[in-house]
Amino acid sequence: MEVSKVGKRGAIIVPARLRRKFGIEQGKLVVAEERPEGILIRPAIALPVEIYSPERRAEFLLSNAVDVEDYRRAVGEVRKMGLDPERVPHHRPRRARRNRR
Repeated sequence: MEVSKVGKRGAIIVPARLRRKFGIEQGKLVVAEERPEGILIRPAIALPVEIYSPERRAEFLLSNAVDVEDYRRAVGEVRKMGLDPERVPHHRPRRARRNRR
């Protein structure tokens, strides 16, 4: 156990030995969690979040169809989104290319 002092703005110095052990370096993120026994401070990871446009979601639906029937369902979902499936860049399943209506 090591003791640290709390600064004016609530800053806490984490002892160097513990920072090294847990990979906490200057500029890295940490999470502070409230626990019944106190506060748990641990390393955190920030992952970028991509927010998909309707066009991108339509591309996923159409490109991930595995057969003709699945592709037809995807086309229906894309139309429900108010998009024209023919204008969305995507890859059709092989059978869907031959049996296209």
